[in-house]
Amino acid sequence: MLRRTLLAGAALCSLLPRLGQAQAPAADWPTRPVRLLVGSAPGGGTDAMARAVADRLGPLLKQPVIVENRPGVSNTLAVDMTAKATDGHTMVMGVVTAHAIAPHLLKLGYDNNRDLVPVAFVGSVPNVLVVSNSVPAKTVQELVALARKEPGRINYASSGTGSTQHIAAEMFKDAAGIQITHVPYKGSATALVDLVSGQVQMSFDTMPSVLGQIKSGKLRPLAVTSAQRNPQLPQVPTMAEAGLPAVEIGAWYGIYMPATTPKAVQQKVHDEVNKVIAMPETKTRLEAVGAELRPMPQADFEAFHMAEYQRFGEIIRKNHIKID
Repeated sequence: MLRRTLLAGAALCSLLPRLGQAQAPAADWPTRPVRLLVGSAPGGGTDAMARAVADRLGPLLKQPVIVENRPGVSNTLAVDMTAKATDGHTMVMGVVTAHAIAPHLLKLGYDNNRDLVPVAFVGSVPNVLVVSNSVPAKTVQELVALARKEPGRINYASSGTGSTQHIAAEMFKDAAGIQITHVPYKGSATALVDLVSGQVQMSFDTMPSVLGQIKSGKLRPLAVTSAQRNPQLPQVPTMAEAGLPAVEIGAWYGIYMPATTPKAVQQKVHDEVNKVIAMPETKTRLEAVGAELRPMPQADFEAFHMAEYQRFGEIIRKNHIKID
């Protein structure tokens, strides 16, 4: 009995250092540079959000926060890498496309609601209905009339099947009772080149992607998809004001981490990200591209994640949206 007790005590003593090591990352984290993955190419709205956060998050964490663009598969490639990361120093700038839309359209190599945890909500931006200057329509109703006159001849660009641009346009089709043709691209940058040149006629792109072209006069905005007008485009009506209240959609962004991340680390990231988005410099930088910054408790972000997942599932089923 004494020998077994001594052996058990020795085993416990040998385990204690390992328990301390397992807990150490939560107290000392991060111990090396942190990767912040982005599921889209540089220059888009998600990239802008990620870099605005990373630039000021690093000094607070006392380690560099390195943005890595891993575009592909409706923003889910970066999420997949994050879900499977075991280094303890990887997170992703999550976006509505990857977390609320793609799981209903794609066969993913991870469980969106089990393998990742929403940690810190950053903010949201509206989509903007923009048309090429070659399109004569000056209002939403004029665009609808044009589409009804020539069914299927108006093409709309998106950054890919399952993107918010795609979903918004399908909602528009359903609400207006029109036929327009989807032209998916691999990202907003290439879509906007063709939109500006008139090869495609319209898009519901996100505010950060199109604001520069709008202000330079290269694209004409007809409406925003948010509930209220956006301060960056105060003269542009909402879709509700244009007579189509059912077309309300936007892109949102937040930090996700692997579900295995210790709770203390999640809390640290949550707290520091909230500090970043409260900084006047960050607010100025992101509000300048039409973003609405909305910090919220982590539990509220988790509830928001599930509500959006369910809402977009219903939208996709109602509009019979599928990956081509």
